[in-house]
Amino acid sequence: MDYINYILLGLIGIFFVMRMLPTRGVRQITAADLKQELTDKNKQFIDVRTPGEFKSRNISGFKNIPLHQLAEKSNGLSKEKEVVVICQSGMRSNKASKILKKQGFKYVTNVKDGMSAWI
Repeated sequence: MDYINYILLGLIGIFFVMRMLPTRGVRQITAADLKQELTDKNKQFIDVRTPGEFKSRNISGFKNIPLHQLAEKSNGLSKEKEVVVICQSGMRSNKASKILKKQGFKYVTNVKDGMSAWI
């Protein structure tokens, strides 16, 4: 019976690790890399933090679409243009990247260290 508990714990551990890993097919960049990409008019810049977080501090050129609204509001984005996603630490933007890839977006980039690394 103990081995079943170990198997269950192992599966739960694998589940959490898989949720934390970057999404396959999503480009990962740092906040420093982002500074060089902000002038590219062919990219769509999305901040998935809450409206309050966005209002208190944001990067010019980013549009605020909170993570919980992204699935329904992503139809306003072009699936052919690259989408660059940011949040506070990189966790929500990683989830947002997964949502966008599942919806058929070809080019998705996650700012892996988020606004916490933006100076």
